[in-house]
Amino acid sequence: MTETELSRITDVFKALSDPTRLRIVRLMAANDEEVCVCELVDSLEVPQYHVSRHLKELRNARLLRARRDGRWVYYSLDLTDPVVKELAEVVRRFPADLFREDQKNFEQRMTLRVGGRCRAGIQKKHLAPNVRVRK
Repeated sequence: MTETELSRITDVFKALSDPTRLRIVRLMAANDEEVCVCELVDSLEVPQYHVSRHLKELRNARLLRARRDGRWVYYSLDLTDPVVKELAEVVRRFPADLFREDQKNFEQRMTLRVGGRCRAGIQKKHLAPNVRVRK
């Protein structure tokens, strides 16, 4: 293993050392869907600024891809990267019970999509005190 490869794997494990980042990766791996920040906020019940910060860390570790669609940015695991693909397979095998509430919230939140896209914004007002919640 080269020094570069070892450094890459170390960066991945550092990124996953935070429980919220691990929950984000688990949701993405288990559902194989692009998600926006507001969908993660409502699914994980974590404030928007925390989710955004964690997404930045995951992107810095080159685990995620981001795609802009108008004013929305959708994130997904970068499964073209062999390290991320292997990671997704491992994370999918984690006991589902540990992530049951996240998954339930995610499935409920995804029903708000219009034409396969998020158009609802953050629904749980207490998680985004400075963001206008759409009704």
